[in-house]
Amino acid sequence: MSLTIDITGLPGERLLFTPSPLAELTSMLHVLAEPAHHPGLHGWAASTTAAIPPGLSERLLEADFLWRSSRADFLVPGLPGASLGEELDAVDRIDDELYVAAALITTCGSSRLTHRLGSPLTDPVAGERARDLALARGPRQAAFADRLLADPPAVRALVRRMLEDCGRAFFADAWRSVLPDLAADARRKADLLARHGLAETLAAVSGSVGLEDGEDGRRRIVIDKLQDNATAATESGGVTFIPTAFGRPHLLVVHTRGWRPVVQYPVGEAGVPEPVSLALVQQRLEALAHPVRLRLARTMARGPHTTGELAAAWQLTAPEVSRHLAVLRRAGLLTTRRRGRYVLYQLDLAVGTRLGSDLLEAMLR
Repeated sequence: MSLTIDITGLPGERLLFTPSPLAELTSMLHVLAEPAHHPGLHGWAASTTAAIPPGLSERLLEADFLWRSSRADFLVPGLPGASLGEELDAVDRIDDELYVAAALITTCGSSRLTHRLGSPLTDPVAGERARDLALARGPRQAAFADRLLADPPAVRALVRRMLEDCGRAFFADAWRSVLPDLAADARRKADLLARHGLAETLAAVSGSVGLEDGEDGRRRIVIDKLQDNATAATESGGVTFIPTAFGRPHLLVVHTRGWRPVVQYPVGEAGVPEPVSLALVQQRLEALAHPVRLRLARTMARGPHTTGELAAAWQLTAPEVSRHLAVLRRAGLLTTRRRGRYVLYQLDLAVGTRLGSDLLEAMLR
């Protein structure tokens, strides 16, 4: 499963690497709404939640579906500004139909909302469909959808005031602390693009992002995501890459038609392993799912063994053991070292320890 961004013929200068205050604020709001997704930020989430004024907490709860499961597209700017206020001004310039459609997709939990339907603001069928989907998600979502459809300017003003209040309550201090690292990462990626090309740059963004030159002559950025989707950067003039300190494990992509594609990627952290692709996690789980390989892995977890030792321990032939060891090695689950003319195999305990967290990160990405 993957999302592709067609960049055929797109010049390198149309690939933008830059931080975004609004995108980082809504990443923080997602952490507060779903702290279980971000175990490394539990301390920050707990202290920030405790410090937020009760009135603001209630307002955030009313609107948290704008960033809890997915992010409304207008909260992840395609052309980031220098300040939160500047980016909110740009959001204010979006017309009501585009704003309402983006908000309702997250509110209703369905990108099919406008499929083959008109605008929910002018098409009664689309509006009723939005209300039905929102009601299925819960009463708060239904109330928000009703208010948004009835009076878009009032709801837009409410959301802006709420984000500005977040800026004063907790975001400004957090933004000052992370901005230097985010700006430095964006500069490194831009320099890598200029010096070494797009393929190496995308690999540095994430192991789940790659470059594909298709047989049809099209060039695409390929991103490991939950659903198969496609968009084109040529229609919007480029692709924006936004580093985040609060986003891991998520790799957020804005790809709705009519919006500039945006990839918000987590910056690397010292001492934290690089994310592992879902394909590799699946390969490792499948390698360990075989009962014989699982027995061999448990044996090698206790110490290094030769092929002959493993064969004798489990009444297998040496060729059988070798075939199973090859599968485990291809999955990156083994380490090897030589002792004279023998090769010793051992389970990579660090990889095994991370397998559960790698699986969770890959599913949440």
